[in-house]
Amino acid sequence: MNKRKVYLDHNATTPLHPQVERSLKEAIGLFGNPSSLHTFGRRAKGEIEEARIKIASFIGAEAGEIIFTGSGSEANNTVLSIFSCPSSHCTSLRGGRSEIMITSIEHPCILETAKCLEEKGTKVSYLDVDKYGKVNLESLKQKVHQKVGLVSVMMANNEIGTTQDIKAIAKIVHSQGALFHTDAVQAVGKIPVDVKELEVDFLTLSGHKIYGPKGIGALYVRKGVPFCPLIRGGHQEKGRRAGTENTLGIIGLAKAIEMRAKEMQEEETRLLKLKLILSQAIEKNIPDLYFNGHPSDCLPGTLNVSFAGAEGEAILLYLDLEGIAVSTGSACASGSLDPSHVLLATGLGAEYAHGSVRISMGRDTTIKDIEYVIKVLPKVIKKIRDMSSAYEKGGNNG
Repeated sequence: MNKRKVYLDHNATTPLHPQVERSLKEAIGLFGNPSSLHTFGRRAKGEIEEARIKIASFIGAEAGEIIFTGSGSEANNTVLSIFSCPSSHCTSLRGGRSEIMITSIEHPCILETAKCLEEKGTKVSYLDVDKYGKVNLESLKQKVHQKVGLVSVMMANNEIGTTQDIKAIAKIVHSQGALFHTDAVQAVGKIPVDVKELEVDFLTLSGHKIYGPKGIGALYVRKGVPFCPLIRGGHQEKGRRAGTENTLGIIGLAKAIEMRAKEMQEEETRLLKLKLILSQAIEKNIPDLYFNGHPSDCLPGTLNVSFAGAEGEAILLYLDLEGIAVSTGSACASGSLDPSHVLLATGLGAEYAHGSVRISMGRDTTIKDIEYVIKVLPKVIKKIRDMSSAYEKGGNNG
């Protein structure tokens, strides 16, 4: 008998939306170089600019403020590089502000870049978070000073789903004369995002988190703020990102954004209901667990839960045998056996941090899927705990 196939790892990547797949098939013959002046090139260029307008409109930006990149990671690296480049041009752009401030729960593409910059002499400071993964605004006010040029805080955490008060954070950062960037890869297309309302200077988004293709991202750069390209060479993207544009990827991203505009609100309501059903059932049927992330300021489809006496990797593998796909955290760090840096930053004990799984739902998730998980998960946890000599009922998260 074939087991039910349930995909619950949408924070890692999403399947292509059928309309996105259709748009890619229709555009497959669009091979012209967008920089070429002949008909083939102009046609590709026209599609790119139309896509730029759609994407900008969705987040409240102007078309000229959108730069296409190869990924969200590239966009994030681009922003941080502005405040580390030693060239006289970049130094003058920074106005003497060369320090960077980030949170301790950022995506690895931010954390690893910051680590690299530190090794090269850039001063980097780190903001702590509370047990829910929220930034302490009073602490932020005290830590931002005149040497800080950039503060980067992710809008929604990829592991626990906690969302930040980005507008309040940006206001504090700007009051001290620094610029503000938010990694919104997990937020755009899942919750409302308006760059003008939030007053951010830089914002990152990515295609494959919102049912678009992989290998395409975008960076919002507010008009008038300092900018220095990470990838240099040609004049593409008005000299802000060299390299022949990924025409198909850009078209697919624009279609994904278009579909998000139509489906996001209804999907948000539906996923919140499914998450409530799932969390209540898990809590009722499985002892010694801990829910990670903020109870209300959280992505609608993300549920992160830790189980005492059960390794996250074991839970993942046993669920996979039952046809259920979940994650132990960030897909970019899935090769590591270390406990999640996000969970440790919230103060969660090592035992619970090791026993965490992330369940991230999406547009195709149904109540039947959730009912199947509710049926299977308690049996999996019991099986793992029965094999564990370390598990004692009534364990704590310390």
